[in-house]
Amino acid sequence: MNLFDKISEDIKAAMLAKDKIRLDALRGVKKEFLEAKTAKGSDGELTDEAATKIIQKLVKQRKDSASIYTEQNRPELAEKELAEVVVLENYLPKQMTSEELETALKGIIEKAGATSAKDMGKVMGIASKELAGKAEGRAISETVKKLLQ
Repeated sequence: MNLFDKISEDIKAAMLAKDKIRLDALRGVKKEFLEAKTAKGSDGELTDEAATKIIQKLVKQRKDSASIYTEQNRPELAEKELAEVVVLENYLPKQMTSEELETALKGIIEKAGATSAKDMGKVMGIASKELAGKAEGRAISETVKKLLQ
C-alpha cells in the first residue's frame, strides 16, 4: 500500500474514532497530495518519495507555526500544531540520531573529497539526496558546516 492509500485509510479510521487532531492533520496531507497529483506537468501519480517530501514540508511548516504561536503567547494554538506534527511524523522514515548523521556525513565528505568550507555545496548536494527523509535539512547543514571547519 502506498503512502497516499495509507493516508486515505487512516482518515477513515480517524473519522470513526472521532480523533479531530489526527483527522485535521491527515486531511491537510491528503489535500497536498491531491494538489501534487493534479499539478500542471504532473503525470497523475504520486510516488512515495514525493509524498514523503510533502509530509516533511508540512511537518516543518507546523513546527514553524508552533514556534510563532509560542512567541505570540498563544500556547493553545501551538499545542494543536505540535500535536499534528506528532501525527505526521508517524508517516516519515525513522530520523537519524546526531551520531548516525555525523557518521554518514563523514563518509559523504570523504567520498566527495571535501576538505574545507568551500566544498560545502558539493557535500550538501550529495547529502541531501542520500539522507532525504532520514534527517532534517537544517541538521544536515549544521553538521556539515561543523565537520568542514
